[in-house]
Formats: sequence, C-alpha cells, structure tokens
Amino acid sequence: MTCGRQNQRRAGLALAAAALLLAGCGQLADTKGADGAKDGAKGGAAAGASPSAPSSAKASVAPLGPGEVRVGGEVAKPYSVTLADLRKLPQASVEVKFTSAKGEQRHTYQGVPLHDVLKTAEPRFDAAKKNGQLRGFVSATGGGDYRALFAWAEIDPGFAKSQVLLAVSEDGVAFDDAAGPRLVVPQDTKGGRYVSELNQLWVGVVDPVVDGAK
Repeated sequence: MTCGRQNQRRAGLALAAAALLLAGCGQLADTKGADGAKDGAKGGAAAGASPSAPSSAKASVAPLGPGEVRVGGEVAKPYSVTLADLRKLPQASVEVKFTSAKGEQRHTYQGVPLHDVLKTAEPRFDAAKKNGQLRGFVSATGGGDYRALFAWAEIDPGFAKSQVLLAVSEDGVAFDDAAGPRLVVPQDTKGGRYVSELNQLWVGVVDPVVDGAK
C-alpha cells in the first residue's frame, strides 16, 4: 500500500511538472509569434515604403544668355529677346533730356517701343473689366538686380503721349550685344528708370494685392 501510494504521488508530481512545462512552452511560443508578427509588419512597412516625391516640382528656368531679356509674368506667350532680335524690328527714335548722378544728360536713342515687345507676349488682362489693362504693371530688372516699375498706362500708346523704348543704340553707337538693351523713358526728368543691362520684363496685375488674394 505504501509503495502504491508513493508511486501514485510520484506520477502525480510528474504529470504536474509536465503540465507546467507545456504551459510555459505555449506562452513562449505565443510571445515569439507576436514578436515575429510585429517584426514582419515592420519589415513589410519598410519594404513597402519609398522616399516620398515632392507633390509638385518647380519647372526649371533656362539661364539667360548674355544680353538676353526674358518676358514673362501674366502673359500667354512668355519668350526671350536679344539685341539682335530687336534690331530686326521696326525702330523709333527719340531725343531725351534727364538728370543723373553724372549731371544733365542729353541723348538720342533708337529702339523698339516697349509696348510692342510686351504685346507679343499677349498680356492676360481681364477683358470683362472696363479698361482692364489699366490694372496692369511692368517690372523691369537690369544689371545688379536693379529694378524699376511702370504702370501699363505709361507704356500704352492709347494712354501715354510718349513711348518707352527698348533702346539698341545711344547717339548712333550700338549697344554691345552682351550688355543688352536699355530702357528709355522720355517722360521722366530723372534717369532712375533708364534701366541698363535689361534682362527681365515681368507683367503683372494689381488685383491680387489690392483684393488681398493669394
């Protein structure tokens, strides 16, 4: 009897130990499985991920050549023009007098009306508004990032008495092709807007600024 009870007791202890061992293995397997799933998910996400591309790329702008002028902004047909191009167009001549840092200046310039050059680019003015072009302006940029501004009415022969020119020569001497044209503003008494080494003409409208639009 004593031996039988001892055997039963030993068998019970063995069964209990086996149950504990199995339970521990099961928990370990479950933990490893969960960790493996997490690792798999991370791996899948990493494998599926790729560097995000910019939502929009800025169009590259070709660099200007020596003496080249870019005409752009609120226009339908942006383009660039050189002194050689300007010399092929109908010319106008004007005698001007103005003051500069060097004192009083008197010169005769020959060139192309600025209005003609800009009209080729087809400015986008609101035709639904009365005299919509009067909301327009032109920014002229020259050497050293020098910049001057014109209201459209100042260059439009329908409103202005004198013509602003893109001059190709001064007093009969042609400008160097690499230097580009010079703006000539007959109505100005000072030479501040006689932009030299002109490289950009930008057409805009005042509505977005005045109306607070972005």
